[in-house]
Amino acid sequence: MIYIGVFLFVVIAFLLYMWKVAFENNVLHHQLILKGKRENIRLFFISDTHLRKISRHMIEQLEGSFDAVIIGGDFADSRTPISRIHENLDLLTPLGPTFFVWGNNDREVGEEQLRRILQDHGVTIIANDAILLPQENRFWLSAIEDTSTMKYSFDAAFEKIDEQDLVVFISHNPGVFARIRAKFRADLMIGGHLHGGQIRLGPYGVHPNGSYREREGVMTLVSNGYGTTLLPLRFGAKPQCHIIDIEISGQ
Repeated sequence: MIYIGVFLFVVIAFLLYMWKVAFENNVLHHQLILKGKRENIRLFFISDTHLRKISRHMIEQLEGSFDAVIIGGDFADSRTPISRIHENLDLLTPLGPTFFVWGNNDREVGEEQLRRILQDHGVTIIANDAILLPQENRFWLSAIEDTSTMKYSFDAAFEKIDEQDLVVFISHNPGVFARIRAKFRADLMIGGHLHGGQIRLGPYGVHPNGSYREREGVMTLVSNGYGTTLLPLRFGAKPQCHIIDIEISGQ
């Protein structure tokens, strides 16, 4: 009987630890150096918020403003109260011009309803398109529709972009990144979707852990995401959002 009690205690303690980890606020800082007209560009990236309420304290601790705030999909799902979507946008949009990329769960709250909410908050949706930021350099945010819709178009996402332009390509699902590298040129690629596997045992998980590293010559950020899907538990794949400081040096 004692052994059963100890076992239950350990299981409950472990579950509580995974729950605690799932609600951590980890802001990772990344740097990228590019060539062009000398300037600095600052991006904030958050993906896979799902049901989670964004921490006001975390947002208030961010220093400075951002040239673009990128919501990388799965900002909501069928569990997410509409009031929470508004609350989360109220926190993000003051940081800088805000852009939204569709994830595979966002439309569960109703596509037209979510479009109206984003519009009311001044958020720009990027889907099979590219948006030119008002910078010294020709600096684009390029993104596709969510891959689960089968309506995504790489060609449409890059048709406005010239060879010498600077490009950040965003896809909620990073599984398309290899295809982008094979056909198009991007300076940075950003995605989420995988949650880092969410629960990992050492190096083992359903999906790879998030990372920021060079892949076949292109800097690539795959985020663990901020929220959780299914159970609000994490182990070995901490939640995260990201600041990317881009330094563009003289050619």
